Amino acid sequence: MTQFKLPEIGEGVIEGEIVAWLKQPGEDIAPNDALVEVMTDKATIEIPSPIAGRMTQHIAAEGDICAVGAPICEIDESGAGAAAPESKAESLSHSVAAPSSAPSTAHIAATPAARALARQSGIDLASVPGDAKGRITKKEVLEAAAKPAPASAPAPAHAPAPTPAATPAASAPAKPAAAKPAPMPVSRGPVGERQDQTIPFRGLRRVIAEGLHRSYSTAVHYTYVEQINVSKLVQLRKEAKAAAAEQGVSLSYLPFIVKAVCHALKKYPIVNATLDEDAKQIVLKSRYHVGIATATDNGLMVPVIRDADMLSLLDIGREIARLSEGARNGTAPRDELTGSTFTITSLGTIGGVLATPIINFPEVGILGVHAIRKTPIVNDDDEIVIGHMMNLTCSFDHRIVDGFEGASFLQEVKRYLEDPNLLLLASI
Repeated sequence: MTQFKLPEIGEGVIEGEIVAWLKQPGEDIAPNDALVEVMTDKATIEIPSPIAGRMTQHIAAEGDICAVGAPICEIDESGAGAAAPESKAESLSHSVAAPSSAPSTAHIAATPAARALARQSGIDLASVPGDAKGRITKKEVLEAAAKPAPASAPAPAHAPAPTPAATPAASAPAKPAAAKPAPMPVSRGPVGERQDQTIPFRGLRRVIAEGLHRSYSTAVHYTYVEQINVSKLVQLRKEAKAAAAEQGVSLSYLPFIVKAVCHALKKYPIVNATLDEDAKQIVLKSRYHVGIATATDNGLMVPVIRDADMLSLLDIGREIARLSEGARNGTAPRDELTGSTFTITSLGTIGGVLATPIINFPEVGILGVHAIRKTPIVNDDDEIVIGHMMNLTCSFDHRIVDGFEGASFLQEVKRYLEDPNLLLLASI
């Protein structure tokens, strides 16, 4: 019997959480078969088996946090293929007699989180429709779990036979009007049995919760909001989109915002800082690593554009696309999800009017970006015209960043976004 120990899975990683077992006791294992999903910091990876054998037991349960080098399961190397092979006749009879046996889901394109949730919910991945790209994510599994089981149609109720109307005699006195019938309750069709769904609070969701709780209970948050006229930026992007597309970049507004933030951070370095409470020192960061909060099937991740101040607008656009895709499909390495000095969180087209983003601790500031909307505005000639307006929201740690500094930082971002030619001049 061989004890399989949690291997080293990244530089500086000392422990990992067991998210989902991919092999159950009694199952045969071939070399390089995926054994278990393990989460470290904000990256979830599949650990393969280096040997062949049969899984005998799980030493660590799903949700356990194990140190690197700790045993997590036992594998019997002599157990692989122990079951006697079926004869051709038996195999044929089984294939005829049991056509409804569950097919393998190994060929199905599904994220690790979707597979784990499907196992916990007893859902066959083969019955779950994929997204636009044919991939099954956690969202599709949740939608499949929420659908009620089909119910048989109820037998039609027999309506009472209509009573023929009596013809009143000419000499009969008029009858009083019949009383108005009481309203009937709303008719509801059969809904079947409904059960609440439970989702384990572990893995990335637990890590996100712990990080947010630490940030909110440690940093003294305050929020500053500004409305920005980005009409010139909208026009500049419109003119640059075709040229950017020729170089393989889908140019969004986010690269312009990243560049504006870098210029503002250089003018107000206190916002690009951390607090070392043990040493009782404020550390002003000399490099500008901008995190981009990204929604994924597994939860919110923050891939990092390193040295963003040294990159062009198109290079920032390329990095955003590459890092976001890696975060969403689970291939981003740990060093691309850590080490930011300032974070931008964008709700994209959802936008909203106002939000209070939580600081990505131990940073001291975060910028929230809202949707651009056409709005009537008054120009310098006191004329009402249509402009493109956007709200920006900053949250700061008041222990480090005073209100005046935080407001001045956002005003500097506003200056560059309202006159984006300044961004181009700053890079000459």
